[in-house]
Amino acid sequence: MAPGQIATSKRALYDADMANIESRLAALGLVLPPPLQPPPGVVLPFQFVRLIGRRALISGHGPQNADGSLAQPLGKLGREVSVEQGYVAARLTALSILGSLQRALGDLDRVASWGRIFGMVNSAPGFQQQPSVINGFSDLILELYGPEVGAHARSAVGLAELPFNIPVEIEGEVEIVA
Repeated sequence: MAPGQIATSKRALYDADMANIESRLAALGLVLPPPLQPPPGVVLPFQFVRLIGRRALISGHGPQNADGSLAQPLGKLGREVSVEQGYVAARLTALSILGSLQRALGDLDRVASWGRIFGMVNSAPGFQQQPSVINGFSDLILELYGPEVGAHARSAVGLAELPFNIPVEIEGEVEIVA
Protein backbone atom coordinates (compact mmCIF):
# COMPACT_ATOMS: atom_id res chain seq x y z
CA MET A 1 0.00 0.00 0.00
CA ALA A 2 1.38 3.44 -0.92
CA PRO A 3 1.91 6.09 1.83
CA GLY A 4 -1.04 8.13 0.56
CA GLN A 5 -3.30 5.10 0.69
CA ILE A 6 -2.24 4.40 4.29
CA ALA A 7 -3.14 7.95 5.33
CA THR A 8 -6.46 7.79 3.51
CA SER A 9 -7.22 4.41 5.12
CA LYS A 10 -6.42 5.77 8.61
CA ARG A 11 -8.68 8.76 7.99
CA ALA A 12 -11.49 6.52 6.70
CA LEU A 13 -11.24 4.26 9.75
CA TYR A 14 -11.34 7.25 12.04
CA ASP A 15 -14.28 8.83 10.17
CA ALA A 16 -16.24 5.60 10.57
CA ASP A 17 -15.82 5.77 14.36
CA MET A 18 -16.00 9.49 15.10
CA ALA A 19 -17.90 12.61 14.05
CA ASN A 20 -15.92 15.20 12.12
CA ILE A 21 -13.49 17.35 14.07
CA GLU A 22 -15.51 20.57 13.93
CA SER A 23 -18.56 18.72 15.30
CA ARG A 24 -16.42 17.28 18.10
CA LEU A 25 -15.13 20.77 18.95
CA ALA A 26 -18.70 22.10 19.09
CA ALA A 27 -19.81 19.17 21.26
CA LEU A 28 -17.01 20.03 23.69
CA GLY A 29 -18.03 23.70 23.67
CA LEU A 30 -14.70 24.73 22.13
CA VAL A 31 -14.26 27.59 19.67
CA LEU A 32 -11.36 28.12 17.29
CA PRO A 33 -9.88 31.63 17.57
CA PRO A 34 -9.40 33.93 14.58
CA PRO A 35 -5.86 34.79 13.41
CA LEU A 36 -3.55 36.14 16.10
CA GLN A 37 -3.78 39.86 16.77
CA PRO A 38 -0.11 40.69 17.42
CA PRO A 39 0.77 43.49 19.82
CA PRO A 40 0.94 46.98 18.25
CA GLY A 41 4.01 47.50 16.07
CA VAL A 42 4.77 43.78 15.71
CA VAL A 43 5.06 42.40 12.18
CA LEU A 44 4.87 38.64 11.64
CA PRO A 45 6.30 38.07 8.12
CA PHE A 46 5.69 34.32 7.87
CA GLN A 47 2.91 31.83 7.29
CA PHE A 48 1.35 30.20 10.32
CA VAL A 49 0.81 27.05 8.24
CA ARG A 50 2.95 26.23 5.20
CA LEU A 51 1.57 23.54 2.89
CA ILE A 52 4.20 21.46 1.08
CA GLY A 53 2.79 18.50 -0.79
CA ARG A 54 1.03 16.30 1.74
CA ARG A 55 2.56 18.06 4.74
CA ALA A 56 1.41 21.05 6.70
CA LEU A 57 4.26 22.68 8.61
CA ILE A 58 2.91 24.59 11.60
CA SER A 59 4.77 27.65 12.87
CA GLY A 60 5.02 28.30 16.59
CA HIS A 61 1.68 29.27 18.12
CA GLY A 62 0.81 30.53 21.57
CA PRO A 63 -2.38 30.51 23.64
CA GLN A 64 -5.16 32.73 22.32
CA ASN A 65 -8.49 34.00 23.58
CA ALA A 66 -11.62 33.49 21.48
CA ASP A 67 -11.17 37.01 20.02
CA GLY A 68 -7.64 36.27 18.73
CA SER A 69 -5.72 38.15 21.42
CA LEU A 70 -3.01 36.51 23.51
CA ALA A 71 -4.47 34.62 26.47
CA GLN A 72 -3.45 35.34 30.05
CA PRO A 73 -1.65 34.60 32.27
CA LEU A 74 1.71 35.56 30.85
CA GLY A 75 5.02 34.65 32.45
CA LYS A 76 7.20 31.75 33.42
CA LEU A 77 6.09 28.36 34.63
CA GLY A 78 7.34 27.82 38.14
CA ARG A 79 7.13 31.54 38.91
CA GLU A 80 4.08 33.50 37.65
CA VAL A 81 2.26 30.56 36.03
CA SER A 82 1.24 27.27 37.69
CA VAL A 83 1.41 23.85 36.04
CA GLU A 84 -2.40 23.83 35.85
CA GLN A 85 -2.45 27.25 34.14
CA GLY A 86 0.29 26.06 31.78
CA TYR A 87 -1.76 22.98 30.89
CA VAL A 88 -4.71 25.25 30.01
CA ALA A 89 -2.36 27.48 27.97
CA ALA A 90 -1.17 24.43 26.00
CA ARG A 91 -4.79 23.43 25.39
CA LEU A 92 -5.55 26.97 24.15
CA THR A 93 -2.48 26.70 21.93
CA ALA A 94 -3.95 23.53 20.41
CA LEU A 95 -7.09 25.52 19.55
CA SER A 96 -4.92 28.27 18.06
CA ILE A 97 -3.13 25.72 15.86
CA LEU A 98 -6.40 24.09 14.86
CA GLY A 99 -7.75 27.51 13.87
CA SER A 100 -4.74 28.11 11.63
CA LEU A 101 -5.03 24.61 10.14
CA GLN A 102 -8.74 25.14 9.46
CA ARG A 103 -8.01 28.40 7.61
CA ALA A 104 -5.18 26.78 5.60
CA LEU A 105 -6.92 23.47 4.82
CA GLY A 106 -10.57 24.50 4.76
CA ASP A 107 -11.48 21.35 6.71
CA LEU A 108 -9.83 19.89 9.81
CA ASP A 109 -10.80 16.42 8.64
CA ARG A 110 -8.07 16.73 5.99
CA VAL A 111 -5.53 15.98 8.75
CA ALA A 112 -4.60 12.37 8.07
CA SER A 113 -1.97 12.08 10.79
CA TRP A 114 -0.33 14.26 13.45
CA GLY A 115 3.41 13.79 12.92
CA ARG A 116 5.46 15.70 15.43
CA ILE A 117 4.98 18.42 18.01
CA PHE A 118 7.63 20.63 19.56
CA GLY A 119 6.41 22.16 22.82
CA MET A 120 8.31 25.05 24.37
CA VAL A 121 7.63 26.16 27.92
CA ASN A 122 8.70 29.55 29.31
CA SER A 123 10.43 28.14 32.39
CA ALA A 124 11.78 29.69 35.57
CA PRO A 125 15.13 28.28 36.74
CA GLY A 126 14.61 24.84 38.24
CA PHE A 127 11.20 24.21 36.61
CA GLN A 128 11.16 20.64 35.26
CA GLN A 129 7.51 19.80 34.58
CA GLN A 130 7.45 20.78 30.88
CA PRO A 131 5.88 17.44 29.80
CA SER A 132 2.96 17.95 32.21
CA VAL A 133 2.33 21.39 30.68
CA ILE A 134 2.46 20.24 27.04
CA ASN A 135 0.08 17.39 27.92
CA GLY A 136 -2.66 20.04 27.63
CA PHE A 137 -2.00 20.09 23.88
CA SER A 138 -1.55 16.34 23.44
CA ASP A 139 -4.63 15.42 25.47
CA LEU A 140 -6.90 17.65 23.36
CA ILE A 141 -5.50 16.44 20.01
CA LEU A 142 -5.91 12.81 21.09
CA GLU A 143 -9.45 13.52 22.33
CA LEU A 144 -10.40 15.11 19.02
CA TYR A 145 -8.58 12.88 16.54
CA GLY A 146 -8.35 9.57 18.39
CA PRO A 147 -5.31 7.34 19.02
CA GLU A 148 -4.51 6.56 15.36
CA VAL A 149 -4.67 9.97 13.68
CA GLY A 150 -3.93 12.00 16.83
CA ALA A 151 -0.84 10.06 17.95
CA HIS A 152 2.29 12.19 17.56
CA ALA A 153 5.97 12.31 18.34
CA ARG A 154 6.69 15.11 20.81
CA SER A 155 9.31 17.12 22.60
CA ALA A 156 8.61 19.33 25.61
CA VAL A 157 11.46 21.65 26.51
CA GLY A 158 12.03 24.57 28.84
CA LEU A 159 13.28 27.87 27.45
CA ALA A 160 14.50 31.00 29.21
CA GLU A 161 12.18 33.31 27.24
CA LEU A 162 9.30 33.12 24.77
CA PRO A 163 7.88 35.90 22.56
CA PHE A 164 5.52 38.35 24.29
CA ASN A 165 6.18 36.50 27.59
CA ILE A 166 3.71 33.75 26.61
CA PRO A 167 3.94 30.66 28.84
CA VAL A 168 3.79 28.11 26.00
CA GLU A 169 4.67 27.97 22.31
CA ILE A 170 4.03 24.90 20.15
CA GLU A 171 4.96 24.07 16.57
CA GLY A 172 4.50 20.89 14.58
CA GLU A 173 3.77 19.01 11.41
CA VAL A 174 0.79 17.05 10.14
CA GLU A 175 0.20 14.85 7.11
CA ILE A 176 -2.82 15.90 5.10
CA VAL A 177 -5.25 14.23 2.71
CA ALA A 178 -5.14 15.93 -0.69
